[in-house]
Amino acid sequence: MKRSASSRLAAEKSPFDASVTLFKLEDTDIALPGPSVRRSKRLKADVYAKADIEDVKLEQTVQEIVAVAGTSTPKKAKAKAQVSPRKHKPVQQSLEKPHPAPAHWREAYDAIKEMRAHIVAPVDTMGCDSAQWKETEPKNKRFAVLVSLMLSSQTKDEVTNAAVDKLRAAIGGTLSVDALIAAPEPTVAEAINKVGFWRRKTGYIKQAAQRLRDDFDSDVPKTVDELCSLTGVGPKMAFLALQSAWNINVGIGVDVHVHRITNRLRWHRPATKNPEETRLNLQSWLPTELHPEINHLLVGFGQTICVPVGPRCDQCTLSSTGLCPSAQDVVTSKTRKSIIMASDAGPKLEITVEEDTKINLPKVEPDMPSPLSPTSDGES
Repeated sequence: MKRSASSRLAAEKSPFDASVTLFKLEDTDIALPGPSVRRSKRLKADVYAKADIEDVKLEQTVQEIVAVAGTSTPKKAKAKAQVSPRKHKPVQQSLEKPHPAPAHWREAYDAIKEMRAHIVAPVDTMGCDSAQWKETEPKNKRFAVLVSLMLSSQTKDEVTNAAVDKLRAAIGGTLSVDALIAAPEPTVAEAINKVGFWRRKTGYIKQAAQRLRDDFDSDVPKTVDELCSLTGVGPKMAFLALQSAWNINVGIGVDVHVHRITNRLRWHRPATKNPEETRLNLQSWLPTELHPEINHLLVGFGQTICVPVGPRCDQCTLSSTGLCPSAQDVVTSKTRKSIIMASDAGPKLEITVEEDTKINLPKVEPDMPSPLSPTSDGES
């Protein structure tokens, strides 16, 4: 008869501390049938049954060790249990020392307002506030504004507007908290997959809808800090949501357009590094009654005239009146392009087309710093 070695865990008290149990592996011999033994089938069954029992005991012992190990570090377990959910840092509302109002800001502001009166920009018909127009219930109107803002980050208004319409249709014809929660995640993702970072935003709006239902009676919160506690919502979105959804004015919504244009106008000294710095500077000196309109005003201006690359200074009155220190000279040059049209039935035909190309040349003013570098044209 052959014998095979097997192992099992044996428990014993520690000689150093009676409260500690030690486990060690011990070898055991299991009888296995040899070729000359009769009734080998029964012996095999007995041996394998015994081995199975040992395996079960071993597995149970390992589970006990894991259970003990899980409770043997009470300090770590307690520390983990005592960690509270991360609280959102309150949004800064004002500067300790107000930024001085820049010279001639009012003339520049009024000139932009006059130009905007004759321009229809994408934000005028497809901005975040337009998302509420296709809803009837007040709560749904406010929720549609919030969803549109959350989708607008790094995305043009035209794309955001189309995504909101597609999402509304995909979840049943109305943008409500309950409808979005009930919608499968793939359905939401497919509807918004043209916006920037759509995978991440799918999770954000699903989580936001759940939070609104659980904590805010399925409605949009009425404070900046509560809005910013929602994953995927920042200060710009919060201020704009309050203005569009609740008609509450507590600050300025600053995106890349407002940040870029106000720096090109030298309204910040020194130049601000991000939209939040721009917001705090503007709020400290811009009259409160202008806070609700400045975002819409400058976004449309930035979409059509003061664009990030190749601003159309030749169409801007700020350039001709000297109110913009970053104005550029726009030079038009003529270029010729030849197009050759070939035909199997006849000779080749060459056509020369003359095109006008506009080139922006910065005005050289030694007493002024260089213009702010252009930024992305998407929303932020």
